[in-house]
Amino acid sequence: MAEEGTLSYGYPEYQFSRSPELVHRSGLSKNDDLGRNFPRTAKWCPDGSVALVQCENRSFQFIEFPSNIVTPGQSEQREIDATAEAPTTHSPSSGRTIEQAAPILDYAWYPSASRFTPVSYCFVASVRECPVKLLDAVDGRLRASYKIVDHRERHIAPHCLAFNLFGNKLYCGFEDAIEVFDVACPGEGSRIYTTPSKQTKSGLKGIISALAFCPSYDSASYFAAGTLNPSSSYSSNIAIFTEDTDGTPVGFVSTDRSGTGMRAAVTQLQFNPTRPHILYASFRRHDCIYSWDLRGDMSCPVDVYGYGDTTGASRPTRDMTNQKLRFDVDPSGQWLSTGDHHGKVSIFDVKEKDTISDTFTTTEDAPILKFHAHDDAVGSVGFHPSQPLLLSVSGSRHFHHDHESLASHKPRHYDSDSSSGSDEDSDDDSSERRKRSVPRPFPIDASIRLWDFK
Repeated sequence: MAEEGTLSYGYPEYQFSRSPELVHRSGLSKNDDLGRNFPRTAKWCPDGSVALVQCENRSFQFIEFPSNIVTPGQSEQREIDATAEAPTTHSPSSGRTIEQAAPILDYAWYPSASRFTPVSYCFVASVRECPVKLLDAVDGRLRASYKIVDHRERHIAPHCLAFNLFGNKLYCGFEDAIEVFDVACPGEGSRIYTTPSKQTKSGLKGIISALAFCPSYDSASYFAAGTLNPSSSYSSNIAIFTEDTDGTPVGFVSTDRSGTGMRAAVTQLQFNPTRPHILYASFRRHDCIYSWDLRGDMSCPVDVYGYGDTTGASRPTRDMTNQKLRFDVDPSGQWLSTGDHHGKVSIFDVKEKDTISDTFTTTEDAPILKFHAHDDAVGSVGFHPSQPLLLSVSGSRHFHHDHESLASHKPRHYDSDSSSGSDEDSDDDSSERRKRSVPRPFPIDASIRLWDFK
């Protein structure tokens, strides 16, 4: 028990025996040029004071929550008026916006970023055909840039970004290589090739789509990398490297004992924050999260967390979204959360599951809690660093929702064709207009919601 007048830190305590309480919700502004806007990914600032959202309209938006919700020590002030029928709703203009010139591929907070420390309050962003940008989170100004140039002297935007644990190195993944930058020295970096050549079958081939560092401050720390290329019959698409590597993987993780991996693109990798030997991975169009214990046999996962409506190899993937759906592990390393393309959020207990089994079998676990959070695909979920809160965002591109909306989007020239079908000029004109008509995507539910598990 901490003495009176002293501060003590403990992990957030969650109550998953019941559905959470919605304490905050907000939306994003629309964009006439790119259709309706929606949030793709949201990431908490490391101090938990603000969330940074990547938007469909090529911009970043900061979401600031009431201080009595996210500030430690003020949880008792988070009482909602009994007369209120809905949770707090902020207007779309309440958040600061940083616009970009091209689509955003990835972004990452500086590891020690805090709004109370202006020097470290920044993040890096990968924007298509631009150098990697280090942006100030206060006003959006460019602090530094890190360029990756190919053999044709074109700027390459990496598909994934990750800082090492000390925050002095920035790792950027792109095709068949990882670029490493010294954060204090903007400009060019050093390149690590993940495959010896295009012709060889060895190494990690394809676009590096996910990077994750082991949360261990050991001198021989390692990181995981995954690619968009599906695993082949001779190699997996997830490899383990060390920071002092020359590009040669120290090992591969796979989903079966034959040494091959999942036949799908890797969308996210993450280590358990309190058990650095546990690695989690998610794949595109798959409603499962795989976990490996790197201390033992990495040729087979120790656990599979399925959050879909069906189980086993017969899972349908036809109606699943192609977008990245990000999961998260809470700071204590006990709970894993993820969303699906139906708008549901699942919670898993991973504390007692991720251990090496003597039977060398992979078990599949069901969520301990599953609740309906949105009416669209849940792009990302994120646990608050110090409070029992979960942030979720939703939105996806839809070209038709139901038969009524599909009929309402039909061009008017269909009626004119039926009334004058014998007119060749009218047929040619309608055919030309049909070629020029481009359907515009729209989200069904573009929202940001904060859930309380206290």
